[in-house]
Parts: sequence; C-alpha cells; structure tokens
Amino acid sequence: MASQKLATLYNELQRAFDARPSDLKKCGTLLAQLKVGLIEAGLLIPQGETNFHDLVVARDILEIGVFWSIRAKDVPSFDRYFSQLHTFYTDFRSSLPPSKREFAVRGLNLIRLLTQNRIADFHTTLESLPLPADEINTNPYIRHPVNLERWLMEGSYSKVWNAREEAPAEEYKFFVDSLMGTIRNEIASCEESAYDSLPLKDAATLLFFPSQSGLLVFAQQRGWQVDLTAGMITFAKKNDEQVEIPTQKLIAANLAYARELEQIV
Repeated sequence: MASQKLATLYNELQRAFDARPSDLKKCGTLLAQLKVGLIEAGLLIPQGETNFHDLVVARDILEIGVFWSIRAKDVPSFDRYFSQLHTFYTDFRSSLPPSKREFAVRGLNLIRLLTQNRIADFHTTLESLPLPADEINTNPYIRHPVNLERWLMEGSYSKVWNAREEAPAEEYKFFVDSLMGTIRNEIASCEESAYDSLPLKDAATLLFFPSQSGLLVFAQQRGWQVDLTAGMITFAKKNDEQVEIPTQKLIAANLAYARELEQIV
C-alpha cells in the first residue's frame, strides 16, 4: 500500500469489522485515521497515475465505511462514504476488478433515496446502474429497493412492512425501518383526520405495530390520549376541519385488509 502505516490500519479495520459482532467503536476510530491517510496518499479522490492495489484497498475501506455508518446509525456518514465511492464505481470501473460489495452498496443508496422521497433521483440512479435491464429483478440487492418503490407508489404498506424480513442484507432493515416511520406518520395523520378515536388493537394493526408497547410510545409522540382500561386511543385534533369521507373509507378498507391477512396467517 501507499505506506506501511495505512496497511496496518487497514488490516486492523478488517478484523474489527469482521468480528461478530463488529467492533463499531474501533471501526469508527480506524476509519477516521484511514481517511486522513487516504487523503495524504491522494487516494480518497484519485487523480493521475495511481497504484492499482492501492485503489482496490481504498475502495474496500470506503465500502466498509458505508456498512459501518448504517450499523452505527449515522446516515450523514453513509451519504459521505457513498459519494466518495462514486468515483471508484464510475471513473475506475474499467480498470479495477469488480467489487463483491458494489451492488449491496448501490442498493442501500437506492433505499436511502426512497427514505428522502427523492423518487425522480431514484429512477435516474436506477437507470444509470451498470446492470442490464433483465438483471435488475435477479440481483437481490437491486430488486429489493425496486419492489419497495413500487409498493410505496401503490400504497401497499403491508408489503413494505413484510419486506423487512426479506432484506438481502441486515443493513437494509435500517432504511426499511426509516420508511416505516414515514408511513406510520402518514397513516396517523389520516387517522387523526378521519376519527375521534380508535380501539388500541385496530390502531396497532393499521400502524404495523406488532406489540402494544411500540404503539404506546408512538401515541405519546403524537400527543394522543390512551385509555388502557377502555382499550381506546383518542386522537389530538389540530383543527376543526371537516372529515373527508374518502379518508374514512380508505382506513376502513385497509383495516379490513389487515384483518384478512391476520386470518390467513
């Protein structure tokens, strides 16, 4: 590598990352040191003649940074690492061997775009992937976000919820959980507009909470009143707007559908 010190730090990073569970604190410290080393060696943003092996190692360090960011729940860090990797995936694509992590990283970025509701960017990024169109549905890392986007557009939120257990990598669940948080808030806003109150069980079903404890925390965040004895939630009304009947019908239909699913299971 560019220096023996960088090589030593890189080996330490691999060991810390591959440990079960990963040593996240140590990984964070090593990644910070390695990024400084990559900058000094001209490898973070490669220009001109650069050693082939050094480029592969630099790419691997940044890929580990992507996964570490998710495990550490540091989304801004994920965005930075992905941005820095882009050069390696595009400008050096023809000169470097394929990375086994590339499409896992690209798939994570696609879901990240969904969490930001950047649908146009999602489709632009999808179309620019170095992947034949007929392989999009066979690559598990890309198929997963493609399915999520379709289900979101359809309003098939139960499928988004179930997709968490079908994630091709553990890190994908982090962004699916983020999506579910957005979905829950949208459903909650509809409930507040359509109803004065709902049974706890129905609210939990609509909001995809497998346990009452999660619902109670969410209710507190929304300012809802919970009557555990009566088993009811009373919604906080923000205004006196007239309730729209289509919203009531939509919630009723979703609730009926959720109950049908429970019976099937």
